[in-house]
Amino acid sequence: MFEVRIHGRGGQGVVTAAELLAVAAFEEDRFAQAFPSFGSERTGAPVVSYCRFDDREIRTREPVVAPDALIVLDPTLVHQVDLFSGLAADGYVLVNTTHTLDELGLGILLERFQHQRLVTVPAAEMAQRHTGRSVPNAVLLGGFAALTAQVSIGAVAKSIRERFGTTAMADRNITAAGEAYAYVRRATAEGTERAMLGAPAD
Repeated sequence: MFEVRIHGRGGQGVVTAAELLAVAAFEEDRFAQAFPSFGSERTGAPVVSYCRFDDREIRTREPVVAPDALIVLDPTLVHQVDLFSGLAADGYVLVNTTHTLDELGLGILLERFQHQRLVTVPAAEMAQRHTGRSVPNAVLLGGFAALTAQVSIGAVAKSIRERFGTTAMADRNITAAGEAYAYVRRATAEGTERAMLGAPAD
């Protein structure tokens, strides 16, 4: 089973992100579930949603406490919420921001986790450029597909299409998700190359 925890604020599409991811997994013949957890439903309040998928039926309905991946829609939550609670050393982290992890004050994560699995992506900027709205949820799923390979970018596109129909907004979100996919592919390749260059010689 692969479990994902998504953090953001009300109005950023946190719940929709989990639903889209679950549909993308379903598109690839997997069992999936998505559900939210609200501390407060007002716009701007912290919101968490969960998604899990597996090749067999999922019986648990509990919140995700030990995620395999984190998606962070709002970087201002970094020092307000214990985002990384329960994340394993080989877990994935995808953060919507124009800053590096060091600039966010998260350089210590590079010591605790596999740094090629920790990626920042300017998803809100990509969303604004393509859709006219800085809502990063669908865009980040393109990045998630590239980072984890748990779902394909094609499945993400199908999920967006199912949600928005045959509309220009669907097309724009799919294009933005594709840009994030390419961005994260480059970032992870560069991270792997740096790790190999920094590895001690045999």
